[in-house]
Amino acid sequence: MKEMSAFFLLLIRSSGAAVIGFTVLCTPVLAHHSYAMFDLENTVVHEGVVKRFLWTNPHSLLVMTVTDSDGVEHDYNYEANGPGYLARNGWKRQTVRPGDRVTIVSNPLMDGSPGGNLVALTLPDGTTLSAQPGVTPDEVSELTGADQ
Repeated sequence: MKEMSAFFLLLIRSSGAAVIGFTVLCTPVLAHHSYAMFDLENTVVHEGVVKRFLWTNPHSLLVMTVTDSDGVEHDYNYEANGPGYLARNGWKRQTVRPGDRVTIVSNPLMDGSPGGNLVALTLPDGTTLSAQPGVTPDEVSELTGADQ
């Protein structure tokens, strides 16, 4: 009987340690998926030239050169979902290429830095693609305020 009590005590302690370990390991993952750096209440539109598009996990990245009203060029960094999400919305690895002139709708960064959370992109041929998960083509025009 004493051996069984010791076994259950060991089992409870091991389970507790496992739960604590799991919680500690998962916390960075949850923090990674925060959108706190973006102003999700607002969207901005920028037109520019694609400098680079990285089709990578866990997030894709689009770097675009935007020329301001004084003629000064600035690089904007737009974070997007990973390739799996983008592919479900019609994107391909070669959808966006360096040199393409595109229009981007994004949630701006809270600190005012150039860039943001990519919401949608309009290609040179006029096709608009959502960068948000679960958004149908019919919903893209609502996101962007643009007609398809």
